[in-house]
Amino acid sequence: MGCNAIYPADAIEAHRAFIARRRSLRPSEEYRTPTNEEWDAFLSHFEKRKLSLGTCARAFGTACIHEHACVRCSLLRAEPSQRGRLLEIRDNLLDRIAEAQREGWHGKVEDLEISLAGAEEKLTQLDAALKPAVIHLGLPTFGQIAGRSNTL
Repeated sequence: MGCNAIYPADAIEAHRAFIARRRSLRPSEEYRTPTNEEWDAFLSHFEKRKLSLGTCARAFGTACIHEHACVRCSLLRAEPSQRGRLLEIRDNLLDRIAEAQREGWHGKVEDLEISLAGAEEKLTQLDAALKPAVIHLGLPTFGQIAGRSNTL
């Protein structure tokens, strides 16, 4: 067996050939040029995904399954700059849970606890993303390197 070097141009051409083979297997009407209305709907989808806390990552043409209770949704990508706002939401949810418990609104308590869990999950995700990934490698001691020799 020989060794084959791969260059960027080779990888690009192989990928283009793969795409051409895949497209030849699909119905040609799937590759038509979209109408202006279809293109505008596609572009506006991404404008509608911008939210006060971040961005909704749901796919084009799909409905929101959480009825726009975004703090509950795993598809919300919170912006680090909105951490303070998430803290306010969490604190507000805690106050509302206390009120619902005091008033005996048990169904409301369960509903608010779901939102609270979502807010806390988003805060955990933000904290993990903001935590610096520092790895202390240490310094070698003289004893670790003294026995080494460099012979060429």
